[in-house]
Amino acid sequence: MLKNKWVRVGATVVVTGAAIAYIVSKIDLGKTAHIIGNADPGWLALTALLTFVTVPPQAWRWQLLLRVRDVHEPLGWLTRAYFVSYAVGQILPTAVGGDASRIYETTKRHPGYGSPIAGSVLLERALGGAVTLVLAGVGFLLAIGSYNIGAYLWVEALFVGLTILAGIVLFSRRIRALLRFSVPLLRRIRVERIVRLVYEGIHGYREHLPTLATVSLVTAGAQFARIVAIWASAHAVGIHLSLRPYIVLGPLLFLVMLVPFTINGLAVREAFFVNFLGKLGVSPDPAFACGFLFFVMTVLLALPGLFVILWEGMRRRAPASVADV
Repeated sequence: MLKNKWVRVGATVVVTGAAIAYIVSKIDLGKTAHIIGNADPGWLALTALLTFVTVPPQAWRWQLLLRVRDVHEPLGWLTRAYFVSYAVGQILPTAVGGDASRIYETTKRHPGYGSPIAGSVLLERALGGAVTLVLAGVGFLLAIGSYNIGAYLWVEALFVGLTILAGIVLFSRRIRALLRFSVPLLRRIRVERIVRLVYEGIHGYREHLPTLATVSLVTAGAQFARIVAIWASAHAVGIHLSLRPYIVLGPLLFLVMLVPFTINGLAVREAFFVNFLGKLGVSPDPAFACGFLFFVMTVLLALPGLFVILWEGMRRRAPASVADV
């Protein structure tokens, strides 16, 4: 176990170092700092607005998924849990840490409902990925013959195929019977219980197709708003491309950020912006600035959650202090 931990740490350091080296080889730090410092405040305000307004709808879609599995929570608390998860995600690998935070907090409030709660969060993430890939498919069609980003397009096509396959595995009753062959292997590596809990938590939603359709529509709206936010941050630093290439860039970026390459996507995110936008004729300095501003918005999104964590921590310590007196 300890050996595996150090392997993961080593891999994270290598990936982070490679991404940083790539960025440093491409950009002029002084020029990039000047671009960021002179970013248009109006476009930045639009970016921030589009970033924050997506949170309540995302909390509402989570509420829908929980409700059909007999887990009832008010929208206010779920919105709070979302903000806390963004704060946690700043110090743990990408979205994985934030998802774990939501599962942990909600399960504490509903003992015995761990499977449907984990299923709701993971299904929400899976649907987010599926909707992202639908948008990627749209971007794929829009970009064919228009942009020199062929490798990225085929990566998106691969992800679309894998998502369709994952959906069949998770929801098909026929495939469910075939999956029994994996039980002995899962038991041998001691993950059978957790895999079963997660699978049952997600598979149970096959009986709630209207809810899944509603959640998918809300997710599509939220993802599109995030794509427009990236487009606005690009305009803030003087990149005047149309919205169309960002419909390709956005879904790929969201998929990259799902994979825990580094803590909070450090350097990988910016390297992606430099490489992708570079293929569209954008110089490395504004491309990096666009990626950096996207990161700044994720930090701003974490601030309400950080405030909640600090406030609730002080409230829990206060009674203990009074009792000591």
